[in-house]
Amino acid sequence: MPRIRDIAQVCKSKNAGPFQVTIDVLFEDPSVYRQVKATGVLDAALFARLYGVREEQVLFTAYDAALAFKATLPRRVPAGDFGDTDVYGAQQHAPLLDVEIPLNTT
Repeated sequence: MPRIRDIAQVCKSKNAGPFQVTIDVLFEDPSVYRQVKATGVLDAALFARLYGVREEQVLFTAYDAALAFKATLPRRVPAGDFGDTDVYGAQQHAPLLDVEIPLNTT
């Protein structure tokens, strides 16, 4: 099964203020985007599991016009606070890269 890192053109994260991070997954091929969307794998529940937050804390949106998915969720440690290892939120997308997507490749 392909992983996000194999099929997405962009998978990135960044701060959405000091208390939240936003994660974007963008696709170049409309067909691949539609297939990924149809699987339902990328959703608020997935982000909640991967990042240890409650599902209702995840703002998840699919943007068809941009062939993209976006999730905004609370940071475990505020940006720049004691214990923060990624002040810009630029490395928070890493757990998503290994998510497998069951695409029909026949």
